[in-house]
Amino acid sequence: MAEFPRDVGMPPAKSLLIYLVRLGSFTSTPKILNNDTADNDVDIPEHSSREELLKRCEKELEHLPPPIRRSFHYFDGSRVSSEEIPHCKPQAIRVMQWNVLSQSLGEKHDNFVACPEEALCWRTRRWRMLEEIFMYKADILCFQEVDHFYFLKKTLGALDFVGTFFPKPDSPCSYVKGNNGPDGCAIFYNTSKFELLRTETRILEVCTCQSNQVAILCIFRRKADGREFCVTTTHLKARQGTLLATLRNEQGKDLLDFIRAYYDHRPLIVTGDFNAEPTEPVYSTITDCLEPSLDSGYSYLSNHHEEPPYTTWKIREDGETRHTLDYIFFHKDTLTLESVLDLPRKEDIGENRVPSFRYSSDHFSLVCDFCFK
Repeated sequence: MAEFPRDVGMPPAKSLLIYLVRLGSFTSTPKILNNDTADNDVDIPEHSSREELLKRCEKELEHLPPPIRRSFHYFDGSRVSSEEIPHCKPQAIRVMQWNVLSQSLGEKHDNFVACPEEALCWRTRRWRMLEEIFMYKADILCFQEVDHFYFLKKTLGALDFVGTFFPKPDSPCSYVKGNNGPDGCAIFYNTSKFELLRTETRILEVCTCQSNQVAILCIFRRKADGREFCVTTTHLKARQGTLLATLRNEQGKDLLDFIRAYYDHRPLIVTGDFNAEPTEPVYSTITDCLEPSLDSGYSYLSNHHEEPPYTTWKIREDGETRHTLDYIFFHKDTLTLESVLDLPRKEDIGENRVPSFRYSSDHFSLVCDFCFK
């Protein structure tokens, strides 16, 4: 157990913040170190089409109900169902943001009491997860709670995607028996469309102390026209409470400092599971920042520029919870928002919420199309 800091003259709240940061995973249980080997059984051709891989998912999931279907909301007034999802326009960039749900935590820690055990089984869930990714044809994929990076690298690699993974320094997965290694953030990109110019990673700091949350920043060049842009993803500290909201806000400030150090005024997209409702300070810290000036893509679904009512909806032992925690922010001075993927409707989600046989995570994926101004 970490010793409570006794810094003379330090405000109690700040001292306690540092204590919480240093505690990491909040456990004295010894780590169980494992490698990412759970998907060595998956056989995927080195080069496959999206349609071929979707058919593979359908075959693996043929004993289950169909996935939740969603529509794209285009800001020219049109709407396209998931049965007809086209690729984004040649001049656009499609970005997916998704907390994919760590297998170790989802199966053995999160207590999803309304979710059947079989739906949480990795041999089933991995194909439903992959189906969600393929269905919406994104060019840039930003993930959190990744603890099966090899599976994503292997399957997405068949479509010429390449990824970067950055684990949490003290991942809670490492304390779960039978884990597949630590969880962390990942960014994948379509190499047929983009060239990776630079990758930077950061362990986010709170009051100059490293926390257990991380961020990845990638700078890309679009091959079609040479335009450069920057994509960042992160996963801030979970749990509710005023002090933890303050901790997240400090992490958000450090995230902005990290971005400012590298993005060099390029068009910018910032995604992540911020574990914060729009009423929390970190949301205002991000959206009220003058440099870079960021706006939330999903707030455009509302006539009042408000966030959607939920991006996660689950039932645990302590009851049912519905929150908006996930965001795709964009640099409004250099990018225009073309479309967003609608959130699933209550009746499609089902009374047992998610995860479920129809959906593999407790967070819904977000997808936006952007064009350069």
